[in-house]
Amino acid sequence: MRGRRPSGPARPVRIEGGLRARNRRGSIGEQWWSRRFVDVLERICDRGRLSRGRTYARAGKVLDLELTPGLVTARVQGSRRTPYRVGIRITAHTAQEWRRLTAALAAQAIYRAKLLAGEMPPEIEDVFGTCGLPLFPGEHDLELECSCPDWGFPCKHLSAVLYVLAEAFDDDPFLVLAWRGMDREALLGSLREAGGGNPGALPGLFDVADAPFAERLADFYQPGVSPARLRERAELPDTPPDLLLRILDAPPVKARHIPILDLLRPAYRGFAGDDEA
Repeated sequence: MRGRRPSGPARPVRIEGGLRARNRRGSIGEQWWSRRFVDVLERICDRGRLSRGRTYARAGKVLDLELTPGLVTARVQGSRRTPYRVGIRITAHTAQEWRRLTAALAAQAIYRAKLLAGEMPPEIEDVFGTCGLPLFPGEHDLELECSCPDWGFPCKHLSAVLYVLAEAFDDDPFLVLAWRGMDREALLGSLREAGGGNPGALPGLFDVADAPFAERLADFYQPGVSPARLRERAELPDTPPDLLLRILDAPPVKARHIPILDLLRPAYRGFAGDDEA
């Protein structure tokens, strides 16, 4: 089944530095979301062909990889001089469907915080399921195409691309969502604007009404919440030490291909004496 018209930004995401599978033996996929993707592949595809694809992936036969909403394209060097062209299609969710998904994710504070922190909570798959929409492709939501003459399902060229794609998901879980039609920046922007997404929830830490300073001179030093209301909030959980890193926009800086926030987060937790640092 071909994907519907994608709702997210159409610019492609080019995968860099991941064209040769890093995992040299055994299974490919380290994070739960990439393992979930590989599990789907190993359930619906011929294992022998997948094994040959892993060999191709580890040999660096995948020349390039590009991801857009609903479509992954790649070139794979086979035995012929001209590389084969591979296409992997899934259904990209519509703009209206993504509005429902974003509202459902924003309504759960812990999911919203984890996504803003660059993490993929395992429960996100349940949120998609509750909305009646798939996150990972299934047998009937995966269209595989290759220009090679092999009619097997899948050919080794397709298998190689699928495994390289799984490792790309390892590096950036938001590619899973971008393939479904919503890229990272668009999703995080929607979550920040939602402010929790639950009209009945308590205001967030940064949900403060904006007003000109001149209009607040008389009550600038007055508490914004009455002491009685503060007592009602006495049981709120402790503020996580890396809260600012979760809320503020991430700078486009990497060190050794690792986002700078991923490097700063353990330091923030360490300064706060977090046992999990």
